[in-house]
Amino acid sequence: MNVSQVAAPVVGAGNQFFAGARLFARGVGLCFRNPRLMLLGMIPALITGVLYLAAFVALAWNVADLATWLTPFADDWSAAARSLTRVVAGAAVFGVGLLVGVLTFTTVTLVIGDPFYESISGRIERGCGGTPDEVETSFWTSLGRAIVDALRLIGLSVLFGVLLFIAGFIPILGQTVVPVLGAIVGGGLLALELTGSPFSRRGKLWAERRQVLRRNRTLALGFGVSVFVVFLIPLGAILFMPAAVVGAALLTRRCLGQRIPDQIVVAPKPSSA
Repeated sequence: MNVSQVAAPVVGAGNQFFAGARLFARGVGLCFRNPRLMLLGMIPALITGVLYLAAFVALAWNVADLATWLTPFADDWSAAARSLTRVVAGAAVFGVGLLVGVLTFTTVTLVIGDPFYESISGRIERGCGGTPDEVETSFWTSLGRAIVDALRLIGLSVLFGVLLFIAGFIPILGQTVVPVLGAIVGGGLLALELTGSPFSRRGKLWAERRQVLRRNRTLALGFGVSVFVVFLIPLGAILFMPAAVVGAALLTRRCLGQRIPDQIVVAPKPSSA
């Protein structure tokens, strides 16, 4: 028997964080139980993955030259000090490249796959009983909003990436605290990115989306950090992108206090008749 409930608030920061992580886990479960849904969501992620793989190979090939170019001040240092500095610089360059890559991968994939992910998100919402106060938007309007949001998020990703790159040079903190900050920043941006479609479906755009997620910061971070960590696994972003989209639809409902069934039956695509 399917028992439905209204998304109740979760008390306690730790509980909220893990509740957000469970929303992503629930998205994973729904996708694996609905392989057609998973395959649909993997198509744009696979296209983006091929492009990003080429970019990361190029970055790895040139990381030593980039580290040398970024540390001209070390030219006159001893060989040991110069080598250590450039190894740290190279690691920082690659780490920031990875961070920006994870964040922009999602952004680019969402733009490329906007019709795919809109369909997936809508089917999940119908499986939850429908979208309250749904606002109909045309394909071109939806695509335009996705591109504008993508540019905003890419800008934020680059900004935070540069700041974390600079912080990466701080001894000890750069190798311990900064990666944790990277996961937190990355998780927050991923939650903001992935909830674009379900919020837009309700007529709630960028500013209101940020406000709602800010009010539910720990819940959103639990979801976003989980996605961020899984996306760091090789091929993780391609395999789990559909689950992230599903989880984002559930996160939106949770943040807005809307109905989430205990058992979600993925709704079929609506007929065009």
